[in-house]
Amino acid sequence: MVTLCQVFGVHRSSYRYWKNRPEKPDGRRAVLRSQVLELHGISHGSAGARSIATMATRRGYQMGRWLAGRLMKELGLVSCQQPTHRYKRGGHEHVAIPNYLERQFAVTEPNQVWCGDVTCIWTGKRWAYLAVVLDLFAIKPVGWAMSFSPDSRLTMKALEMAWETRGKPGGVMFHSDQGSHYTSRQFRQLLWRYQIRQSMSRRGNCWDNSPMERFFRSLKNEWMPVVGYVSFSEAAHAITDYIVGYYSALRPHEYNGGLPPNESENRYWKNSNSVASFLLTTSRSIAARPLWMVSPNSSNVPCRALICAVRNFTSCMRVRCRTSTDCCSSVFTAISLPGC
Repeated sequence: MVTLCQVFGVHRSSYRYWKNRPEKPDGRRAVLRSQVLELHGISHGSAGARSIATMATRRGYQMGRWLAGRLMKELGLVSCQQPTHRYKRGGHEHVAIPNYLERQFAVTEPNQVWCGDVTCIWTGKRWAYLAVVLDLFAIKPVGWAMSFSPDSRLTMKALEMAWETRGKPGGVMFHSDQGSHYTSRQFRQLLWRYQIRQSMSRRGNCWDNSPMERFFRSLKNEWMPVVGYVSFSEAAHAITDYIVGYYSALRPHEYNGGLPPNESENRYWKNSNSVASFLLTTSRSIAARPLWMVSPNSSNVPCRALICAVRNFTSCMRVRCRTSTDCCSSVFTAISLPGC
């Protein structure tokens, strides 16, 4: 075989590829190719092999990252993601508003920490400005607004939308940069009215608010045309479609264990309700002994399980949301619930 390849000037790998080619069309591969093409189109050409494989798997098709990459190569598809670039080091904290968050982006429950930032969008003849509020639990946009003026009214509209759509929560921390639209008296009064604690990045340090920077990078690389939009209304419609229809509902996030933000939050609330129901049932069974009087070193299994659940509830929810593993119910259901 080697001699014949040399005589006819054919590479051995080309001969093996020709010899091992399928005699009949592979129906399953054709279906997977169509899925790759469809998902790549839905993402506006932004999804790579890993994202396409994750979305196809959620649809019920068995596809790994490397198979998705080979199918993309066969179809001539490439991801439009841009390489990273270096940022300069930041400066000092704001005099009146310190950096309470301190890059602790891994929060344990929704409506615990929100981040906000403003970016510019070209709308045909002039720049428009987009303000977004992001919930750090599942990296989900919960409020946004657009305007031709990057003032405090813009950021206040985004915050008002977030506060209304999230059920008017209290005790939230809001983190942002030191822009004047966040340090203004009107915006800080709105935070005080909503009982929201304000935190600010150090001056010139984008890493202190990196989730927002990453979101805007995804928006501009994955969805926005290179030349911007034709009009303000087109930009507003396209950005809303990206946030609601793609980013929150379909786009897989590595931070969420490959789940979109909506599914990650829904799983959290579903799991939290099941564990809360267990805690209520267990606490009723030991109502004669208040929880604070139960010793953590008690030899009784139900008591120790209940204390463990109370102490590790939120971190347990985070694990279950990200990994889809049930770290509580499988243990709790096996425990009888007589009095301690």
